[in-house]
Amino acid sequence: MFDLEYAKTVLRAEAASVSAMTHLVEQPAFEHACRMIYECSGSVIVTGVGKAGVVGQKISGTLASTGTPSHFLHPTEAVHGDLGRIQNNDIVLFLSHSGQTDELLRLVEPLKQREIKLLSIVGDGQSRLARHSDIALCMGKLTEACPHGLAPSVSTTCMLALGDTLALTIMKARQFSVEDYARFHPAGALGARLITVGQTMWFKSGEELPLTQMEQTVGDMLTHTAHQKRHGAVMVVDKQGKLAGIITDGDLRRAVTNFGKEVFNKRAGEIMTAGCKRVREDTLAAEAMATLHKYRIDELPVVDAKDRPIGLIDVQDIVAIKIVE
Repeated sequence: MFDLEYAKTVLRAEAASVSAMTHLVEQPAFEHACRMIYECSGSVIVTGVGKAGVVGQKISGTLASTGTPSHFLHPTEAVHGDLGRIQNNDIVLFLSHSGQTDELLRLVEPLKQREIKLLSIVGDGQSRLARHSDIALCMGKLTEACPHGLAPSVSTTCMLALGDTLALTIMKARQFSVEDYARFHPAGALGARLITVGQTMWFKSGEELPLTQMEQTVGDMLTHTAHQKRHGAVMVVDKQGKLAGIITDGDLRRAVTNFGKEVFNKRAGEIMTAGCKRVREDTLAAEAMATLHKYRIDELPVVDAKDRPIGLIDVQDIVAIKIVE
């Protein structure tokens, strides 16, 4: 019933067409388009009709999530009042294989009157839409993979790939970091994998940390930290305020076993675990979890660039955000 050999030709046709578009990157128009979007002080408004419109929504979403403000605008809604959504410092990106789509062409004149920059991804470089655009990225006339050569398939795949190429090239130019990306993806499994130690650690900036000096007695340390919200570990600092070690519940139990009641007179520096593992605030929580698991520990001090404690994270903090199953 199903022609599986034909199914393979669809994949090959779309893959070959996408691969053939690499020459567009070498053309001045591609770099000019990247620069136009990179330097835009407003948003990139993406518009298209039908399947091209669906692709446009995805391209707009990719731009927005990678550091370039963007919105999708349906062209029919645009000519019924939604042109007011477009600001004078925005750019409008048109998507049309034919470059002759009436709904898009109706937008050209009112946008030109406002001197708004127009960018297009089209198949025909001589089409009306290409000619009216400030920059046109021309994919060439593509043959659809549909048995009748009609249903948008190859053309929309190529549009999507070219849109991704623009968005990710600009993302790289912006030096858009993993931490930047995480801020735009706070929910779901992706957000959990990208959340940082600073976003999930129990103690926040300005809160009193479970700290003690190396010369402080264990008795004084316990009295000083008894009121704090976390009792699983105390960080030990030297005279310069740098992290020297950590005292966990396990360290304290071992010290009691070794010294009995005399443990309360021992200095913190005598019972601490020196040279303990530590992480920075911008470390991914997933990396912190890997450290906790590798060294079979439950707490990790969080330090600044000068190795001074600024927080504490334990395995329950990370389990709570469901990085691990």
